Amino acid sequence: METLDYEIHISAPIQKVWDLLWSPETYPIWTQFFTPGSQMKSDWKVGGKTYFTNQKGEGMVSTIESLDEPNEVIFRHLGTVRDGVEDTYTREVKDWSGAEEKYFLRAIDENTTQLTATVHVSNENEDAMNKGFNEGFAMLKKLAEKE
Repeated sequence: METLDYEIHISAPIQKVWDLLWSPETYPIWTQFFTPGSQMKSDWKVGGKTYFTNQKGEGMVSTIESLDEPNEVIFRHLGTVRDGVEDTYTREVKDWSGAEEKYFLRAIDENTTQLTATVHVSNENEDAMNKGFNEGFAMLKKLAEKE
């Protein structure tokens, strides 16, 4: 596993950036650079379930390790979900299970937010993560600053 870090400054209040990150309406817009039609469904509870899926409902099942809205959320990936079935036990999944995806937001002032993401990925997924986060965060900035 490799650790990758991404950071962007957005001219918008911290709560607005948080809301744009996780709103069901805007999440698919900034995450389209990972997978078109990306969706996230969460109970927003530490130790609960969060699903990161594509249009077919296939993807990852995760849990929230830490939550401090609007400052921080840390997801720990547990496995995959395909055809409605969660896989947290196969060898393929165990190779990366436990990898974290961390988001930190810091108010620089009342109208500027620093957004940082730290992710653990395998080497073969590094290019996809770079594209997804770099282009996704640029889209998020555009959404936040247009209003």
